[in-house]
Amino acid sequence: MIKITFPDNSVREYESGVTGFQIAESISPRLAQEVLAVSVNGQVTEINRPIITDAAIKLFKWDDPEGKHSFWHTSAHLMAEALQELYPGIQFGIGPAIESGFYYDVDPGETVIKETDFPAIEAKVMEIVARKENVVREEISKADALKLFTDKKETYKVELISDLEDGTITLYRQGNFVDLCKGPHLISVGEIKAFKITAVAGAYWRGDIKRKQLTRLYAISFPKKKMLDEYVELMEEAKKRDHRKIGKELELFTFSDTVGKGLPLWLPNGTALRLRLEDFLKQIQKRFGYLQVMTPHIGQKQLYVTSGHYAKYGQDSFQPIHTPEEGEEYLLKPMNCPHHCEIYKFKPRSYKDLPLRFAEFGTVYRYEQSGELHGLTRVRSFTQDDAHIFCRPDQIQEEFLKVMDIISIIFNALDFKNFEAQISLRDPNNKEKYIGSDEVWEKAESAIIDACKSKGLKAHVELGEAAFYGPKLDFMVKDAIGRKWQLGTIQVDYNLPERFQLEYVGEDNQKHRPVMIHRAPFGSMERFVAVLIEHTGGKFPLWLTPNQVSILPISERYNDYAKKVAADLEAQDLRVTIDDRNEKIGRKIRDNELKRIPYMIIVGEKEESNGEVSVRKQGEGDKGSMTADAFAKMINDEVRQMTISFIK
Repeated sequence: MIKITFPDNSVREYESGVTGFQIAESISPRLAQEVLAVSVNGQVTEINRPIITDAAIKLFKWDDPEGKHSFWHTSAHLMAEALQELYPGIQFGIGPAIESGFYYDVDPGETVIKETDFPAIEAKVMEIVARKENVVREEISKADALKLFTDKKETYKVELISDLEDGTITLYRQGNFVDLCKGPHLISVGEIKAFKITAVAGAYWRGDIKRKQLTRLYAISFPKKKMLDEYVELMEEAKKRDHRKIGKELELFTFSDTVGKGLPLWLPNGTALRLRLEDFLKQIQKRFGYLQVMTPHIGQKQLYVTSGHYAKYGQDSFQPIHTPEEGEEYLLKPMNCPHHCEIYKFKPRSYKDLPLRFAEFGTVYRYEQSGELHGLTRVRSFTQDDAHIFCRPDQIQEEFLKVMDIISIIFNALDFKNFEAQISLRDPNNKEKYIGSDEVWEKAESAIIDACKSKGLKAHVELGEAAFYGPKLDFMVKDAIGRKWQLGTIQVDYNLPERFQLEYVGEDNQKHRPVMIHRAPFGSMERFVAVLIEHTGGKFPLWLTPNQVSILPISERYNDYAKKVAADLEAQDLRVTIDDRNEKIGRKIRDNELKRIPYMIIVGEKEESNGEVSVRKQGEGDKGSMTADAFAKMINDEVRQMTISFIK
């Protein structure tokens, strides 16, 4: 008999060799029907794998990320099996589960897989599902694996196997399809009830622009057809909210191939929106004692070698800038932190000077592959709302909590009410990815965990998601249609102060190292604005929107009165535009509704005679007539109430 410990710390005894499915069945037949994967002592695996020793287990269903991962990982193999039957000779790269579905990178040779091919592939997938093929795990030696895939002429798999250690290699078989994979998977493809290919794109093999470009097929699957229908409906809504579409309609930003791919150009409306966000954060930062700094867009290569950013981002950076001086190299900066470290070193610091909080809206540059660029969410030039707090070790928790307060104010102001926190720690099994000693990592990780406990903030832990120089607390926000975005981040760093030899003189008159806290409540202005556009559908809060009021004269005769009203409103700090086109008033109203301007003012003979304006509100229609001063007071009061509510 073995002892099985459940998440609630209860313990049951089972015969050695019991499976996760059998354990679920012993609890409830319904649970056995729904369980998709099981973790045994922290290792997620299939529900039919025997458990032969005492173990702590968790059972995962569809609503659990681990359950979805197994479901979608199996679905990737299912799609590959369908492709193999439809396109003989096709070769396979990798096919992982991702946050929303999965993809598979394939090499179809001379064949081009297009969107018009999706229905045939989907039909073949469901044909295979009807066979209810079992998924079978098999351990294999490296030599046998190499022979198997060499015989199959699977060159990409052979390359992957060459990098693996003997004794760690597993295959998964279903029907006539076999794939190199570490799992975990479902135990049958029959559990997959709905399937849809969502996109096709290009992807370089192993992310190397010098290697062959493969075809990447994105897809998603569900255990119920109704879930797919709901997903399709959600995606239709997402298309309407696409920040690229709305950004064009509202004239917020654009891109130019002449300027360069992934380099956004902010138009007047978008610039007004972005600057208002920046001013909002600057006001908050002033209350919390931040000092604004400015740094160059470039730095000597050695600066980033010292910080470790060159080793981390060198492959993704623009090529070095060589000056006429022999051996002198500069880089477009990939991060602001090394520059802020040098500002700290400008003069000697005392323990009385700390904490020092340097803030900058600093633009950074990374050479993202062209196939991965996507509107404002994936660009080559982006501005971080960056700040670095240099503090004593005894000040870490207090400073960390203050940053959490700032993020709370921002999320409240922009109606991001549904969010969760993620503590991102280093991967204990792959420490070479990170810089710094075990001791400083343990201190930094403890500081974040303690701060969350102090704030009563529930946060889940993700191993392997830390920055290369320190752990972090990430805020994952759900938008208006339920999609999850990673926005604000706070990171504790003992490593860069060590690398840059930063010091302060302590109360004991000895030199000490400060601790560095990195924080970016927005993350990057580009990505944040993209998420904000899609969250609001372009209907920005009244305090933030570039244009609060559009004045619509009924005819050209009332243009002068419209200008007078505009001047009166602008004098009271309202942001106003005039639609003086020679169009009928109905057309003007429709067009300004589409521009998502919160208020419209209509002026004609009656309004001019009475010294009033007729007011319409976006989505609500007519709000009656009033003087321009009364209207301005109404708008300013509305903005003031919003401001009070989110600062609270």
